[in-house]
Amino acid sequence: ENEAQIEATLARHLQAFAGSVDAIMSDYAESSVLFTPDGPLMGLDQIRSFFEAFKANSPPELIPALTLLRQDIRGEVAYITWKADPFIPLATDTFVIHDGKIQAQTFALFRSNG
Repeated sequence: ENEAQIEATLARHLQAFAGSVDAIMSDYAESSVLFTPDGPLMGLDQIRSFFEAFKANSPPELIPALTLLRQDIRGEVAYITWKADPFIPLATDTFVIHDGKIQAQTFALFRSNG
């Protein structure tokens, strides 16, 4: 895959956040792994549960406030930093994308107090 294909998959994934968990999940495969501060999540069921909880526990204003700060792509690896003021001052994700699917992802965020 070239960087344009990786960028297209990443753009689709970021746009999916404004939609449903089903839209978000369309970018993952059963073999996908999502590394979180609480440990790795393996496969579609565990990853779906993570995003369902994230959306359920986020105020409705969070997703519209999401701002991409930086995006870098090298080969099949993409790295983003983002924020959602005032809820999340900084978050990072790293993606390994192959065949149009997120094979592996790391995720960490820093939450504001209050």
